[in-house]
Amino acid sequence: MNLSAPTEYLRVFKPSTRTNWDLITPFALFGLSLWGIAFIYSAQLPVHGTDWQKQILFLGVGALLYFGVSMIDYRFWLSVVHWVYTGSLIPVVLVLVPGIGVERYNAQRWIDFGLFSFQPSETAKIGVLLVTASILIHSKVGTVAQSLNALGKLALAVGTPMFLILLQPDLKSVIVLPPMVFAMLYVSKLSPRFFVAALGAFVLLVGLVVLDSRNYVSFMESRGYSYLKDAGKFEHGGPTVLPLHDYQRNRILAFAAPEKVDPKGIGVAYNYSQSLITVGSGGLFGKGWTEGTQAQLGYLPRSVAHNDFIFSVIAEEKGFLGSLTVLGLFGLVMFNGIRIAGSARDRLGTLIAIGVTVLFAVHVFVNIAMTIGLVPITGIPLPFISYGGSFVLSCCLLQGLVQSVWRFRKDFT
Repeated sequence: MNLSAPTEYLRVFKPSTRTNWDLITPFALFGLSLWGIAFIYSAQLPVHGTDWQKQILFLGVGALLYFGVSMIDYRFWLSVVHWVYTGSLIPVVLVLVPGIGVERYNAQRWIDFGLFSFQPSETAKIGVLLVTASILIHSKVGTVAQSLNALGKLALAVGTPMFLILLQPDLKSVIVLPPMVFAMLYVSKLSPRFFVAALGAFVLLVGLVVLDSRNYVSFMESRGYSYLKDAGKFEHGGPTVLPLHDYQRNRILAFAAPEKVDPKGIGVAYNYSQSLITVGSGGLFGKGWTEGTQAQLGYLPRSVAHNDFIFSVIAEEKGFLGSLTVLGLFGLVMFNGIRIAGSARDRLGTLIAIGVTVLFAVHVFVNIAMTIGLVPITGIPLPFISYGGSFVLSCCLLQGLVQSVWRFRKDFT
């Protein structure tokens, strides 16, 4: 199919001749959404918060978006990918403009529309997904020269939004993009040597970040300074290799060296230590819905309990079995995404389904891992459970694309 011809746009932009829908993912997403609403309510019960009501509204709009995107042949987006990509970058640029972007928590990541705030980095995920699929569809990766040509295009297309998002700064939205792109490269049969080299570079970078942060603390201690009192004093003059912000370095150190920077667990490692206590106190069956003392009494900070640390609330109130139920629902979504990718009849469908599935897998793994102390705290939300309008809508749109891959998998002419 020649998607560059205008007449093809209309032929692709039509309802599927097949009426079947994949029901596994929608039911799993519906179940996750119910868990999210229930535990957002529970986390905010002591302060009579109403974010659970807003979450219902976001999910309602998201459901319409999900079914609307599902009704459009996914191949249509390939014909307008440059417009989608450019449109996804415009708000990422605008949020950096003083007076347009709203600064919160020392970061300029939101555009305020009065009734709601919009986070532009969510549109970047959609743009990066589609432009990556487009580049790989139209590129050959057989020889080294061909692979380098495709990688060069990807580096520019993916690196641009990543750089703009880092300027906000919003590291959490950046780190979910490379795994998605690498997964799409993998199913495109890029040379295995590339992935070996990339893995080595990643391990080296992680080691450098941890070592750089620990050296920063040791440098201050060797000169009689306290990291907690004097953090940031050597930001431009100390032995730092990486341009990390203080809050980013704090999160890394709270994970890598909590005994140095916060031995009592009441400073930079407070959220980290309270999350471990919250998860561990749930036991097998939990304390009961709305009965979790850590969340209800505010030991798990209320500012993050309903979004970044919502899984901790679930673990405390519904225990290991409740946590396992949530993981099971996510597992259905992931495995079904892989199944749909395998059933796709073209590379585009496979790339979209794999890209979305890996993106969700990264969100789920990193969010849950940070609540149980396996990775540093990053602030990555949990799909369909954490509170957040922009995130909910982007998740619904992305899953709608996967549903479209399933519905139109046999509609080839």
